[in-house]
Amino acid sequence: MKHFFSIIGGMGTIATESYVRLLNHRVKITCDQDYLNYILVNDAQVPDRTAYIKDHSQPNFFNALRDDVLGQTKLGPDFFVMPCNTAHYFYNDLTALTDIPFLHMMRIAVHKFVEDYPNEEKIGLIATEGSIYDHLYADEIAAVGRKAELGGPEIQPLVTKLIYSNIKQKGKVDPKLYHQILQKMHDDYGCKVILLGCTELSLAQEKAPDHPYNVIDPQSIIADVAIELALKIRGGMDPKVATKKYLYK
Repeated sequence: MKHFFSIIGGMGTIATESYVRLLNHRVKITCDQDYLNYILVNDAQVPDRTAYIKDHSQPNFFNALRDDVLGQTKLGPDFFVMPCNTAHYFYNDLTALTDIPFLHMMRIAVHKFVEDYPNEEKIGLIATEGSIYDHLYADEIAAVGRKAELGGPEIQPLVTKLIYSNIKQKGKVDPKLYHQILQKMHDDYGCKVILLGCTELSLAQEKAPDHPYNVIDPQSIIADVAIELALKIRGGMDPKVATKKYLYK
């Protein structure tokens, strides 16, 4: 197979399925051959990211991701994409394993926020406890001169319930709970834009988009970027040239 990209997924599987669905349905097609070429690594056995980030005595999820990246590198994809925000904790370590361009979903999303909302000085951030604990998104937001608003102590338990109790454990989105979180971030903490810092939250957005709030959805954004790059490379552009604009330092 020529000109394909590799998706390091399975964290979790339903969220990865949502990402692939976006890829397939957003490509303009007239025949089977118009779809994108990609290899999906749905590594459902990657240990819980938040558990390790908060407690290093828990299983280290880097080892599984290292094997996935090294295995895919042998196949020669044009670029990597990893639709799991919290897994970007090991982004630098993973990119050191390969010369193949590796998109940084979090960084691309934050730059999209600045591009779309240049006058907003802060953005509401809802994410896994691991991302919040290690400032993964907060650091990226600060790097572009903006502030992350996390809300009060009542927000994280609601977000964790939506991500883990509903989506990861039951495979279902609770639209009412999702909308409640967005409403509280908007009404109680003055967030005109809210960043969905977990792909389970991106799934919630896909399944329950009927709300009035502005969101930055990294999974949706990285799907659009992957489509753009794949089509450019298919058209003859060198992969390293095509991906350069999105490899923010």
